[in-house]
Amino acid sequence: MQQIIGVRFKQAGKIYWFNPGDYDIKKGDSVIVETLGGLECGEVVIGVRDLPQAEKPAGNVPLLRKIYRKATRADLARVIENQKNAQEAFDICQEKIVEHDLSMKLINARYTFDMNKLIFYFTSEGRVDFRLLVRDLAYIFKTRIEMRQVGVREEAKALDGVGCCGRKLCCTSFLGDFAQVSIRMAKEQNLSLNPTKISGICGRLLCCLKFESDYYHECYVENNPLYEPKPNDRVVADDGEGRVVSINVVRRTATILLDTNRTVVASWEDIIPSDREVVTKIPKAKVEPKNKVDAPAADDEPKESPTREQNKSDVKSLGNAKVNRGKNLNRASTVATDDKDVAEEKKTPWINRPRKPRRPKGKIQ
Repeated sequence: MQQIIGVRFKQAGKIYWFNPGDYDIKKGDSVIVETLGGLECGEVVIGVRDLPQAEKPAGNVPLLRKIYRKATRADLARVIENQKNAQEAFDICQEKIVEHDLSMKLINARYTFDMNKLIFYFTSEGRVDFRLLVRDLAYIFKTRIEMRQVGVREEAKALDGVGCCGRKLCCTSFLGDFAQVSIRMAKEQNLSLNPTKISGICGRLLCCLKFESDYYHECYVENNPLYEPKPNDRVVADDGEGRVVSINVVRRTATILLDTNRTVVASWEDIIPSDREVVTKIPKAKVEPKNKVDAPAADDEPKESPTREQNKSDVKSLGNAKVNRGKNLNRASTVATDDKDVAEEKKTPWINRPRKPRRPKGKIQ
């Protein structure tokens, strides 16, 4: 049965497995191991144990590197000295970056245990041509130089800080590796979808959304089936809110046009419908059919037909109104009568305008 130990090279870093060999190793001891980058000094965080049977595919035992030796006091003193030298190299590299006018932000510098390599960590929005910078640094430190570009999460882990909960960041305290976090986890936990409330200091989604995601997912799936987007649906993705342009049923992905005019492709599990979209429609006015005749009410009294004398008085008042209208041609006349038929005779007054001169007959000489 093969035995293994877990070694970590920095606080809250990734755990690597090694073969203890013939050494008596305990948890908390410091060991010198050989890696791809050279000799490194690490701390044993997982004691000696047998290799699980599940990690032996087809009965083949994986080949693990053996530890070089147990660390001594001189080795630990050398680690502290390397840290001081790395800090001085960090300041010199910062000056060289300003001198070469490079758009990059230096995060950290680290020496390997045998000082055969000097590693610089930086962040940048795009690609950076640092060939001249590496040549100058190699001439100064007389060792191998390596430049590594990291993301915003690795930057927050290296710089350390305090989260929105008031405690030390999870990535710098105990998280060895970054887990994938999606916007669906926040939806399942009934949290606000405001990016400022569910994002950390790195600008990405909070890592703590993953801690209880399994329990919430079980409860959420029972009550909410998987959302299948359709074209022109308003959805919320990891990169923001937008509208679905097209979908791929085979791969279960959707192409989303964000409100920032950027197009992204996301899986159905990582998008949710937008709850902020409210569609309001103005109800159309009801048009009653023309053929419909309202029956008179029972309480209405029948109207009496006009007499002959009333008709003569109406004709006489209408004639007086026409006479008054002819006297005032430059303005509109208003006839105050009680009859509705007279009110309909109100029209725009006719205005005298000069006529155009007639063209003379015959040819113009």
